[in-house]
Amino acid sequence: MKQTQIDLMIVIHSLRGGGAERVAVDMAAYWQARGCRVALVTQTTADQDAYPIPEGVVRYALGLAANSRGMVAAAWGNWRRYWALRRLIRRHRPDVVLGMMTRGSVMAVMAGRGAGCRIIATEHTHPPIQRLPQAWQKLRQRTYPQADAVVALTRGTADWLGAHLPGVQAQVIPNAVHWPLADDEPRVVPPQVPGRLRLLAVGRLHPVKGFDCLLRAFAQLARVYPEWDLTILGEGPERAALESLRDELDLADRVQLPGRVGNMAAWYAATDVYVLSSQAEGLSNTLLEAMASGLPCIAFDCDTGPREIIREGIDGVLVRPVQDAEALAGHLGQLMSDPALRSRFASRATDVRDRFSTARIMALWEQVFEGEKVN
Repeated sequence: MKQTQIDLMIVIHSLRGGGAERVAVDMAAYWQARGCRVALVTQTTADQDAYPIPEGVVRYALGLAANSRGMVAAAWGNWRRYWALRRLIRRHRPDVVLGMMTRGSVMAVMAGRGAGCRIIATEHTHPPIQRLPQAWQKLRQRTYPQADAVVALTRGTADWLGAHLPGVQAQVIPNAVHWPLADDEPRVVPPQVPGRLRLLAVGRLHPVKGFDCLLRAFAQLARVYPEWDLTILGEGPERAALESLRDELDLADRVQLPGRVGNMAAWYAATDVYVLSSQAEGLSNTLLEAMASGLPCIAFDCDTGPREIIREGIDGVLVRPVQDAEALAGHLGQLMSDPALRSRFASRATDVRDRFSTARIMALWEQVFEGEKVN
């Protein structure tokens, strides 16, 4: 990779936690280490950051994030955020302004207009599943055609943007896989009992993750495969409902919900099959991590995400139709009953370390920063 030297400003609403927020910090660290000048800008204050800022990265916390009551207050709040960001861009004079997610991208395009910098908008969530106020949808429709480039995580999202935002030809750059995995808090030791096998699912306990469907699928298999258990890692608003369903299905001794953990490498190492039961995804970081860890994986073939990671029949299984518990149970049963098939998928799953490597993904970003098209 050639040594591009740029002054990069990354604009994101907050660094409170989440996939896109982690990507923003990772990108800042990578390009700063390459000798570029990098700034991270949020509308929130710095004391709300969930991720440490890499040494040498300039941090601008505008402190203008607030819940507005009523349309007038919301419009006034956005006007203040726009002008604060515009003044900052004019003062800092970056070569490239990278907006992260819809709100950060809209603000970046509006505030960077006429400042002599290259402006890039990004989408990290597939728009049809995004809960976005109508005002922001209209702003996205107006501003994205004015960006120098629009980047999506998946081909499905890029196609949607092209179909719904006239004048936009989105390019696709997926997230890089984290490898080796970080060992963070909270550290929870995975229980390992001789003779027991584990299905693992990871994600926020939210309806879109389809964990209720996964529980119903596992209930169809539990008696046939008494040596298997299911662990669902994560936290969220559906905990009580999922625990109630687990108990209703008489799975209390076979299904564990330990909450959120930071030592994911240990859990992947203690797992035999990874399951992604989401009814919708952007690009699943946990699926990438599980495959990089050498796990056979199975996922619903939702509109975007899994089909761009799993190579069906080579390193994993895609299940159709989405959110069909019987279909999921059928495919899971095949994997659970066939150690040779699990081993074959696992041996190819680690290819994602190269297919989604940091070097390969950042080379694509370098092309976009320099005005080249990646696809």
